[in-house]
Amino acid sequence: MLNKKQKEEAVSKNSAKIKDYKTIAIVRLDGAPDRLFQLVRNRMKNKTIVVTGRKNILRRTLSSDSRTASLAKNLEGTCAIVMSNENPFELYKEFKGSAIKLAAKPNQKAPADINIEAGETPLPPGQAVTELKSAGIDVKIDKGKVLISKAKTLVHKDEVITLNVAKALHTLNVLPFTAELKPSAIFNEGYIFTQELLELDSKRMAEDIARAFGSALAFSFEAKIINKYTVKKFVEEAYRNAMALGVGAKIYDSKVIDALLANAYAAASTLGSLVGS
Repeated sequence: MLNKKQKEEAVSKNSAKIKDYKTIAIVRLDGAPDRLFQLVRNRMKNKTIVVTGRKNILRRTLSSDSRTASLAKNLEGTCAIVMSNENPFELYKEFKGSAIKLAAKPNQKAPADINIEAGETPLPPGQAVTELKSAGIDVKIDKGKVLISKAKTLVHKDEVITLNVAKALHTLNVLPFTAELKPSAIFNEGYIFTQELLELDSKRMAEDIARAFGSALAFSFEAKIINKYTVKKFVEEAYRNAMALGVGAKIYDSKVIDALLANAYAAASTLGSLVGS
């Protein structure tokens, strides 16, 4: 338990740090295994500063900087403040890339269908066979090896995992759960990016923007809307039309005269060949 002076020192220290970074994230730690938090912290130690502590200290830290004061409302449950100079989407991607697989525990609900494939296992005959059969898995022993004789959906999505099934999954080293730390909100350059926005795939978003731009450009050409993206094409088109009109109407203009002379020369050549023949 920190006393008042220690709390003030912690806020002062964190407040001094936060001013040196352009990207500030709130990360929920509720329910996350400690080894995952340590993994993320070690993996990103050269890119981030992680601040943990009581919610009141974290709130006062965020409120000490006018840029991040509004970020404090995202402090829910057990949280950490992450300071970085990374792009918000890249930082979020880094967190998602640190996800770990977890074993099933009794009474948990399956996050998706848990399927067991048929085939040879590395398990030795003995207790493992008993555990698999107790979970309803068809097994047999062939030449001293444990084989699963038939593929099966052991647990359907949202079904409760029983003790026997949890033991069997552990024996087969099937890890159906995923644990990950993801920022719930990130401040950068005056904006707060929510988790919903950060979940957007940057590559897909770029493709969508490119398609939208292409459609808008086509519409602008069709509707004769002049802007910085269409003006060059409209000028080129107007030039070609003016040249065609000048040549067709035999207007003796300095820009048209070369084309008229070329046409006259071609006509004279054709006439000469006809006379000569």
